[in-house]
Amino acid sequence: MTTPTLAPLTTADLAPLLPELVLIGGAFALLMLDLFVSQRNKVWTHLFSVAVLAVVLVLLATGTGGQGDIFNGMFVRDTAADVMKTVIVLVSGLSLVYGWTYLRERNLYQGEIPVLVLFATAGMMLLASAGSLLMVYLGLELLALCSYALVASNRDNGLATEAAMKYFVLGSLASGLLLYGMSLVYGATGTLSLAGIHDAIEGSNERTLLLTGTIFMIAGVAFKLGAAPFHMWLPDVYQGAPAPIALFISSAPKLAAFGMAYRLLEVGMGPLSPQWHLLIGGLSAVSLVVGNLMAIAQSNLKRMLAYSTVSHIGFLLMGVAGGGEEGYAAAMFYAVSYTIMSTASFGAIIALSRNGFEAENIDDFKGLNARNPWMAGLVLCIMASLAGIPPFLGFWTKLAVLGAAVKGDMLWLALVGVICAVIGAYYYLRVIKVMYFDEPVGEPLPANNDRVLGTVLGVNALALLALGLAWSPIMVWCQRAFAGLA
Repeated sequence: MTTPTLAPLTTADLAPLLPELVLIGGAFALLMLDLFVSQRNKVWTHLFSVAVLAVVLVLLATGTGGQGDIFNGMFVRDTAADVMKTVIVLVSGLSLVYGWTYLRERNLYQGEIPVLVLFATAGMMLLASAGSLLMVYLGLELLALCSYALVASNRDNGLATEAAMKYFVLGSLASGLLLYGMSLVYGATGTLSLAGIHDAIEGSNERTLLLTGTIFMIAGVAFKLGAAPFHMWLPDVYQGAPAPIALFISSAPKLAAFGMAYRLLEVGMGPLSPQWHLLIGGLSAVSLVVGNLMAIAQSNLKRMLAYSTVSHIGFLLMGVAGGGEEGYAAAMFYAVSYTIMSTASFGAIIALSRNGFEAENIDDFKGLNARNPWMAGLVLCIMASLAGIPPFLGFWTKLAVLGAAVKGDMLWLALVGVICAVIGAYYYLRVIKVMYFDEPVGEPLPANNDRVLGTVLGVNALALLALGLAWSPIMVWCQRAFAGLA
């Protein structure tokens, strides 16, 4: 009896992995290049990192390398993966553009920051394309370890180091829960392949071990998303991390975590969906209530955005709980749109901050319209979209997930969502109110002359209005990713 052997991989076989290979190769090249570049010339390494992400974005947008799976299905490149990875790479590039001036002015820019961003982006891309439990964990840990280091990049700030330590401890606990759940599922099915797990569940009557494993995996996913009651790390990390790092952590990783949830729960544990849909629905409701109530009490804008993130994750999970093609398409639409909105919100904080002054309190926005009408208009677009006010993009995303919940026979969850959407509008409108109706406090801040930052923020904020007026192509893009899903 002969032992079967695997055929060696050819260059053509590795083609679907091309964007990841370019990104990781660029990260290693940047790591070497940084050794030979002085602190004064770090702009070149920064531009190189943005260029690497731009190349990867082009590869993804043009479909270079094609779709398919490699390594016996461990890595899967399909339409859903391409959609998520395109947005992830775009937002990662934007975070570097937003952060350059901010970090340089405060002497926080080090060569390892863009390297960590590139490796974290690679981890997110692996999560979006994971076809096995092993690939899920590899991508997750690559993202997590880079994120811990980025939060702690301001070593002289006690708030940042404290936030990084909390993030590390709680993140390690969540990774342990996820890994324990994976081990139970592996023990029950005998395979690491998500497709293999799906088939094994369909052909087995064993449920206790599988459901226990699923609960632990959902706990791990909920932590990475920032869903209540696993959200404790969010406020401290958002407040303690430098604004560009908070921008990065608040945006793209949420889309990657949605990708992880889809791969684990639908692709892997799909036959158990009647059980875990109820659990996801419960997490959604708790996140909506806790996030909105806590956000109302905040005076620090970063902490308010952190708690509002919990609420937004509740809406995202509403789509997942709805299930099916419409539910996942709505959830992805929400995740993609929220990523863009979150990027813009922290971009506004960066644009209004100066060396020695952080525009992170709501009172710092008082009278902004009298000082800088253009900037006040951009913040208005951002807050209105986050609040879900028509015709901004955020309105259509909420409408999509509410519709998915109703179609998925979760009318009670949709009602909770409607009530919480009304409550959530209050704290966003409060920011608009202080900008336009309150008197300015303190001396006027010097104008921000960074034209690149101003242009990027302007495009980012106005895109929320433009995409709100033409949201259909994004929704169709997301629907195509899940076409044929039962």
